[in-house]
Amino acid sequence: MHKRVVVTGTGVISPVGNDVKTYWQNLLGGVCGIDFIKSIQTDDLPVKIAGEVKDFDPSAYEIENPFVRKQDKFTVYAVAAAWQAVKESGLCASEEGGNVDPFRFGVYIGSGIGGLNTLVRESEKVLKEGYKWVSPLFIPTMISNIAAGNIAIRNHACGPCLPVVTACATSTHAIGEAYRAIRHGYADAIIAGGSEACITQLGIAGFANAKALSKAEDPKYASLPFNRNRAGFVMSEGAAMLVLEEYEHALARGAEIIAEVCGYGNTCDAYHVTAPRPDGKTQAAAIRQALDEAGYTSEDVLYINAHGTGTALNDVAETAAFKLAFGEDAYKAHVSSIKGAIGHLLGAAGAAEAVAAVLALKNGVVPPTINLDDIDPECDLDYTPNVPVEAPLTIAISDSLGFGGHNGCLAFRKY
Repeated sequence: MHKRVVVTGTGVISPVGNDVKTYWQNLLGGVCGIDFIKSIQTDDLPVKIAGEVKDFDPSAYEIENPFVRKQDKFTVYAVAAAWQAVKESGLCASEEGGNVDPFRFGVYIGSGIGGLNTLVRESEKVLKEGYKWVSPLFIPTMISNIAAGNIAIRNHACGPCLPVVTACATSTHAIGEAYRAIRHGYADAIIAGGSEACITQLGIAGFANAKALSKAEDPKYASLPFNRNRAGFVMSEGAAMLVLEEYEHALARGAEIIAEVCGYGNTCDAYHVTAPRPDGKTQAAAIRQALDEAGYTSEDVLYINAHGTGTALNDVAETAAFKLAFGEDAYKAHVSSIKGAIGHLLGAAGAAEAVAAVLALKNGVVPPTINLDDIDPECDLDYTPNVPVEAPLTIAISDSLGFGGHNGCLAFRKY
């Protein structure tokens, strides 16, 4: 018998807020977190804008200075977001007791790229000073799974631990696989999500030279999902986490339930290493998997949190996928992309968008797609331009499309 799975905690570190309340208020308020890059020198770079995390204080999340000095930024962001989510959930695992068995408490946290800041720094040492000066912590600081390992250590989570790496679909898949693990009885609770911190000269150059990034000179009008004027995505950094929990376990300890996880789809385009499949068939298949598992019907009031990168190919292919997955229902769905506000968090994007999806369900409000002043006629759905919309939502999906053709979709129901 399959178990029910619910969300009992959320956490966010983002360009528009470093806690869930601020993040949500700014999404609804149309605040744009994209600006000129301040953390690195950009004189020689073709792109000078990004969605950087601002005013981040690790001590606010009980993160010690020695830990910050030794770890890559993506791990620190992940720990901060997980701290928020676990605190909100009220879960506690320890050898002395607690309200969750440590061996049934898991961590499914991934990163699309991992410790790129560390890789750049240590590579420079090799080139300038020789291999003897490379830090002995280089590998366990850089590798993509290390955020999950550190969060497991800090939360005494001895259960299943499965970091995922599927590019921009990473944290959607992490949450989906965590959902399945709980649904099939392998864990009682899992911290799931993703983290990314790749705003380096190397990271910017790599994406820019692949013709993926917007070269807009106005940072507040650069990330343009579904806009006729879109010209690439804006790289951002941050982390987002959900605590997923088995329903009866959450009830037994009196936890506040934010939403119910009710479906997950996972497919691959098997088409191209960077471009999405243009006809949307494989993306639609992932969406249909999640919808069928969730028991979606035409009577549901649907919110779609779109991947919506603001690239020429993605937005059209994704629109086609929605039409294939929903048929005529696609035209009555509430759709939006929050990337206009926060940019593209890469491996953390899916989790940040999943947080927005569950908050939309809980509050009955659809966050807007900001900067949507010239809608692409090929993107002809209700993309919630510029202002939030109140709606009696019953179900929400969040989909992600990653390099390599990775597609993921999560479905949530209002609790």
